[in-house]
Amino acid sequence: MSRILITTLILLFTFSASAEPIEQLLKQRLGYMKDVAAYKWHKRMPVEDKARELLVLKNAVEHGLRFGFKPESSRQFFQIQIEAAKEIQQYWITQWNNQPREAPSVTPDLNHEIRPALILLGNQITQSLASVTHINSDLIRIEGLSTETLGRLANAIMHIQRFPNRLAQVLSTGVLRIGTTGDYAPFSLKAEDSYQGVDIDMGTNLAESLGVEITWIATTWPTLMSDLAEGKFDIGMSGISINLVRQRTGLFSSAYHQGGKTPIIRCTDIDRFRTLTDIDQQSTRLVVNPGGTNQLYVASTIHNAKIRIHENNRTIFSEIANNRADVMITDNIEVELQSKQNQELCAAMPGQTLTYSEKGYLLAQDIIWKEYIDVWLSQQIGDGTVSRIFSRHLAN
Repeated sequence: MSRILITTLILLFTFSASAEPIEQLLKQRLGYMKDVAAYKWHKRMPVEDKARELLVLKNAVEHGLRFGFKPESSRQFFQIQIEAAKEIQQYWITQWNNQPREAPSVTPDLNHEIRPALILLGNQITQSLASVTHINSDLIRIEGLSTETLGRLANAIMHIQRFPNRLAQVLSTGVLRIGTTGDYAPFSLKAEDSYQGVDIDMGTNLAESLGVEITWIATTWPTLMSDLAEGKFDIGMSGISINLVRQRTGLFSSAYHQGGKTPIIRCTDIDRFRTLTDIDQQSTRLVVNPGGTNQLYVASTIHNAKIRIHENNRTIFSEIANNRADVMITDNIEVELQSKQNQELCAAMPGQTLTYSEKGYLLAQDIIWKEYIDVWLSQQIGDGTVSRIFSRHLAN
């Protein structure tokens, strides 16, 4: 196994921790430039690849937004890093042009070995920038890198600027990043290349209030909180239940919907499943989607029924309709909608809920951003906008 592949595997394992100092990460990344130079020298490729540079810069700036970096400052840092990389490459290519016998005879593959390692290191560097308080440029010295470029690189690190809060970031960049699962009607459902639902309409309304564009960020119930922690979206809008576990690492807006868990079954089984005791029998095939409050409720409440996890929340109700499962316990609003759309499905306990829950919008722990969302949401509830949006989607 090559050095590049080994390093890639190590980085994949340690990426979330990002424990190494930024000087060490930068030296590792720039250290790969000799391999890049060797590959390009053998393939007779130019050092400069403008299209690739623009893509790297675009991705780096977008990734920097996860940590609240102002695009102009992170762009400057990554631009200088690219210049440093090209300087080192050109140094080695000049050496080998003058003395071809000294060039490496075997080189790692640029696309399949080197670049994956560079991308992972680049992400780690971005993550490390969020906590840099000083820089020791001597630790980044590497053959082929000039003192002048090294100084510019160190200076750019110390001049990384961050937005004071998420509201300022959204207004300045003109982009609102909304995380949504796309698998939970009537809140968020992806059809082909577009989303629809209560929270999609509410997200559009929110963007209009801010005067910005929307970027929809796909997330999942199992990865919802880790995606929030990694800054992948500014606000989660997907019929997300407010609970204390999520509140430990995020913040919620004020509630905009109240409901609770209730079972959905085949209508032909209405006399079989009238209570939770009826459901929690060894003969019952209960199906649940992973990673959310449905699974948490089932795990803590159901002790005897056969529980099967169904990964696709979009097709889970077909499991009941097609007699591959008997019961699902989910939010009453979803039961209401699914029983309207499929005449074979019915609420087992019409008008009753087993729990009480509220829906809210999921935010990072940024009180300025939360205050804006709460004021906006209060106005939408007060003028009837929320009620009209719910009525429209539940009528479908």
